[in-house]
Parts: sequence; C-alpha cells; structure tokens
Amino acid sequence: MCGGAGFIGSNFVRIRVREEADEVVVLDKLTYAGRRENLADLPEVSLVVGDIADQAAVDEAIGDGVDAIVNFAAETHVDRSIAQPDAFVTTNGQGTYQLLEGARRHQVARYVQISTDEVYGSIEEGSFTEESPIVPSSPYSASKAGADLLVQSYFHTYGLEALICRGSNNYGPYQYPEKLIPLMVLNALHGDPLPVYGDGMQVRNWLYVEDFGRGIGHALAHGHAGEVYNVGGPDEAPNIEVVKRIVELTGADESIIEYVTDRPGHDRRYSLGSEKIRALGWEARVHFAEGLEKTVNWYRENTDWWEPVRSGDYREYYERQYGRKLG
Repeated sequence: MCGGAGFIGSNFVRIRVREEADEVVVLDKLTYAGRRENLADLPEVSLVVGDIADQAAVDEAIGDGVDAIVNFAAETHVDRSIAQPDAFVTTNGQGTYQLLEGARRHQVARYVQISTDEVYGSIEEGSFTEESPIVPSSPYSASKAGADLLVQSYFHTYGLEALICRGSNNYGPYQYPEKLIPLMVLNALHGDPLPVYGDGMQVRNWLYVEDFGRGIGHALAHGHAGEVYNVGGPDEAPNIEVVKRIVELTGADESIIEYVTDRPGHDRRYSLGSEKIRALGWEARVHFAEGLEKTVNWYRENTDWWEPVRSGDYREYYERQYGRKLG
C-alpha cells in the first residue's frame, strides 16, 4: 500500500488486516500527513519509509511476492496545491509513473490507483459518471487527472492490470486537520474561529472513510482492468451546514463561525454516481449524520493523536493560510 500511513491509506490498511488477514507492506514518505502513529497498533504491517517518486524505494517495497499495489500516496490538499503546485506534480505525476514502472518490472498482478471526484470539476445538478469528461480546476485535481490518464495508458499500452477508484469527499478518524471536518472539529473544541470559505454553500458528497475502503476492496477483488469506478457517499451537504452541525456536536457557539475570502477556482458542487461499484456488491453503510458524530467523538477521545499535530508545523501553515494564529 503506497501512502498507507496517511488518512485514507491507514484506514484501508486496517480493513485489510482486520477483515482480510492480509500481509501488508506500506511504502510511505512520512510527510506531514503520513504518520507512524497511524499504523503503530498494527504489527502485521511492514513499513518502508521512502518516496514513491524514487525508483529504489519502489523496488525495495515491492520486493518479491507482492500481488497488488494500491496507490494512496499523493499530495491532496487543494489550498497547498495553489501555493506550491510543484510538489503535487512530482508526487502525483512522477510518483505514479515510478509505481507503474515498478509494477511492470516486478510483474505485479494488480494495480489500483486512488483518485478523486475533483478530476471531474464542478457539476450544478445530477451526478458524474465514469464517462463524464475530466475538467480539473486546481493544480491538485489536474495532477490527479494526469495520473489517472497515465494509469489508463499503461493498461492500454502494456496490458498492466490497472484500474482507478475515484472517491468523493472522505471524512473520519486519522484525517489531518487541514481538511474541512477535522479543522472545524478541533477549532470548535478549542474555541478558535471556524474559517468558512465564501458563502459556505459549496456542496460536497460526503463518504465515510471506511466505506471508501470497502469500495476499494471490492474494486481490487472484482473490478475489471482498465475501468474507472466512482465511489460516492450517500449524502450531500453544503459546507456551512456541516460546520453548523459540528458546532452543535462540540457544544461550541455559532458566533465563532467566520466567513473568509473564497479560494481561487473553488468548485461549487461535487456529486458522484456509484452504480458501477454497486454492481460489484458495494453499498455505503454509514450515512453522514452518523459518520459525523462518530468522527467528532473520535477526535474528542484521541487528543494524544492530534495534539502533536496541532502544536507543530501545522500552526505556521494555519497562520499563512488564514492570516491569524491558533489560540
């Protein structure tokens, strides 16, 4: 699993170890969002610290006998891609290339690329299907779209058994607090302002991270090489409604909500149709109301996980991004 020490990756690793009894090798660079702590209670996992854009690290991780590569490794935060797009091109583009070449060299039987609904751009009504055109809006989504096209080219050109899973907005345990939900939860618990972009009416299709992990597992086991599978959440909600619900769940006051200047190129609405992955036997199990409450409770009960994050380089990032310090 590449990027298996990050948010979605580590949750997927937990599912594979717990439900499939898999032996898992994780290749992770351990950047700010990839943490040893996310795998510390999983002795079944072998961690190789390295960069997916480094051929030697890829070869070490694949070794002998790896039967599948699942690539979660990516720079993922749109705000950071606007400020520093070069890191996104390197990891999401060059890194995917090195993994595909590694899969060819070692004759890996299966390759799954983890992608995002953001490659489709924004949609006013209805939902994207796998046949919808790719119209990325940010350096992040453009780098992911490019990686997807590269994966498909390796299927068509080299016959690599590769497929793509595109997820909608994930949330749940172990998510780094630059993303909307953990950012708002931790700020609300501390009484810090809750910075909401623009009017807060950007609509997202929310998917509990374990549901995405199970969808990826279905695609890995039953999906067809060369195909794309959308994995969308069961519920949509505008960002401002999500923030107000977090205020309620944390016992904070709505007066700490603060509207800030919208980010450039901010997509208005995402929505994924998931009929194709459902045909493989997958269904989302967790609706947003339940999942959000579970997520808030997890952050409330796991201060030892997020306190080191919130007191480190994240504070400098937050000040640069929002023009104010955390309390």
